[in-house]
Amino acid sequence: MLSFTRCHHLKRITQKCFSSALVKVQTPTQLSLPRALACAESGKSWHSTHSLVGDKNIVLMGPPGAGKTTVGRILGDKLGCCVIDVDADVLEKTWNMSVSEKLQDVGNERFLEEEGKAVLNLFASGSVISLSGSNPMHDASMWHLKKNGIVVYLDVPLTDIISRLKSMRVDRIVGRNTGTSLRDLLKHGKLHYRKWYDARVFCESGASAEEVADKVLDVVKRYQDVDSETFISTRHVCLKDHDKKFPPKYFSEAVVEGLASDGGLFVPEKGFPKPSLGEWTNLIGATYIERAQVLLERCIHPADIPAAKLGEMIETAYGESFACSKVAPVRHLSGNQFILELFYGPTGSFKDLSLQLMPHIFAYCIPPGCNYVLLVATSGDTGSAVLNGFSRLNRSDKERIAVLTFFPENGVSDFQRAEIVGSQRENGWAIGVKSDFDFCQAAIRKIFNDSDFTGFLTVEYGVVLSSANSINWARLLPQVVYHASAYLELVSQGFISFGSPVDVCIPTGNFGNILAAVYAKMMGIPIRKFICASNQNHVLTDFIKTGHYDLRNRRLAQTFSPSINILKSSNLERHLYLMANKDGQLMADLYNQLESQLHFQIEELLVEKLQQDFVADWCSEGECLEAISTTYNTSGYILDPHTAVAKVVADKMQDKSCPVVIASTAHYSKFAPVVLQALRIKELNQTSASQLYLLSSYNALPPPHEALLERMKQKGKMDYQACVADVDVLKSHVEKLIQSWFREV
Repeated sequence: MLSFTRCHHLKRITQKCFSSALVKVQTPTQLSLPRALACAESGKSWHSTHSLVGDKNIVLMGPPGAGKTTVGRILGDKLGCCVIDVDADVLEKTWNMSVSEKLQDVGNERFLEEEGKAVLNLFASGSVISLSGSNPMHDASMWHLKKNGIVVYLDVPLTDIISRLKSMRVDRIVGRNTGTSLRDLLKHGKLHYRKWYDARVFCESGASAEEVADKVLDVVKRYQDVDSETFISTRHVCLKDHDKKFPPKYFSEAVVEGLASDGGLFVPEKGFPKPSLGEWTNLIGATYIERAQVLLERCIHPADIPAAKLGEMIETAYGESFACSKVAPVRHLSGNQFILELFYGPTGSFKDLSLQLMPHIFAYCIPPGCNYVLLVATSGDTGSAVLNGFSRLNRSDKERIAVLTFFPENGVSDFQRAEIVGSQRENGWAIGVKSDFDFCQAAIRKIFNDSDFTGFLTVEYGVVLSSANSINWARLLPQVVYHASAYLELVSQGFISFGSPVDVCIPTGNFGNILAAVYAKMMGIPIRKFICASNQNHVLTDFIKTGHYDLRNRRLAQTFSPSINILKSSNLERHLYLMANKDGQLMADLYNQLESQLHFQIEELLVEKLQQDFVADWCSEGECLEAISTTYNTSGYILDPHTAVAKVVADKMQDKSCPVVIASTAHYSKFAPVVLQALRIKELNQTSASQLYLLSSYNALPPPHEALLERMKQKGKMDYQACVADVDVLKSHVEKLIQSWFREV
């Protein structure tokens, strides 16, 4: 077994070497002779091009009318390299007839085969190649081009393409004579483009070919510069010795390691990308899957996960497993309040939005030959979501990735416990701990930091530990998407225009959900205020109001909203690091003090900075029940207890001068007894299944969650282990379950 660090980055190193490798130079005569002669006459060499390209080709792909030929010529001039237009320089020279004549002569299917054969005979180096709109429909020829090319997709708005084609009177689109509408034909073409591109350029409406060419150069530079996007710890100190000991990490490294070795959390060294107004506008009418693809492509370097592979993961994550086609729809509640419904995933909570995607990202990032066990602490919803997500991996991945989740034995609802335990599979187990979430989370950190124990697991079993909590960047990043998508939904539905401010109100415990909204703002979503909603465990509310994070003499209260029964908020460290201008030493000092003295105080300047964007308040148990009852009676909408907490705080803190989006983090079915109590329904002594069916008979909004109803019928692994709150005992359980896993696989 290789060591963790060396084992990990064989894949990333291989990708890096491939990106910078020189491909064997082909001679100009292997292309069409006229084009070679034309290049020679113009003084452009096939072999002496701008260093950006080297011997690789830039391959421009996109629908008919995307401007590939014009953009290609501009790039050729900028780079001093040859330009090959597939239509004019390959197809028509090969066939001795125009492309439209060939299409008319042989028909659609035969045309694609003939076109593919012609492209297979194209060999070029250091050139710009402009494809036809139909080239990507022929797999063999596209693989041929990708071997020595960077495929750049010119993503032009559909309305612009249709307008251009009509003005050009184009009548030779492959498939057009089948009776398919032009719009549907172009949409179908996008499915093929997604398979092949390495980088995407968003061509805003009205953008000139020159502007598009500059964007192409930018995305090619990013693609080639595999070291341009790295992650550092929130406790990173800019000293030479520290940099050697804790060097920056690639995205894939940050995902696999989970927690930084100095105890901090990984954050992007250079911050977040910021799409242009035109790029945001293009996403207004997009699906959730399309929005996720666009935004995550900008945040994940293609050397870590190629765009096409990322697209496959997103399709898998947000496809059939979500009960609503919009994935995370926004519903108008009343007045200026809107509900962001984040509970349509298979386990009925917002955690599914991350944990249906994160397992695929993690599985792709880990190197071959390494086995991983992810330790997860849950306050209720993460446990079932992580077990469900990792159980959906393919068989080979499940044989090398396992999950062990610790939940507070008496700190989750009865339904949450049943869901966690029932979600156990051959690569996932649950352990009830006789303590609270904060202990579970702290215990995992201690296990990670115990080098003797982790080293023993690696040597003895070939296992490396990681985490799937929101301390892991791959857990947090997908949450940015739904906050951005919520804003775009408000624009799409006509409630606001892009650029108008909104507030967000989020029930908050570990600070990950609300931090993702902060990151959405950094990417360009105009969020005015972040409203932090707490229950009776209101340590975050107190901190936002005073700057004093104080756990002294504070006991965790059990509430109707158990998922935010948290006192030690992990992701707050990421936000403080951002506010403190990336002062890693300060973060180390603050969190070491919190560990040793149970409190810290930030300086007044940072308090003022925090309060510029954040407001906070908390909700009592009585207020929570009243909010559920009142909302149902006035609008026919049932809130779960966590969303009720947010509703109460939004009513207190929001000034009604702009819309407020309330994050609904779970379906009410998961907390049926509390909801029945709030609605003053007497049948409280029924079984969990009966309570769920009773609530579903009310014909309320949102509709019943079919997956949760089905969950009550299923017979999963209903036995689980429980243990005392002792880190050494937890470590022994980890080792025993690893032994059991190896016996099963």
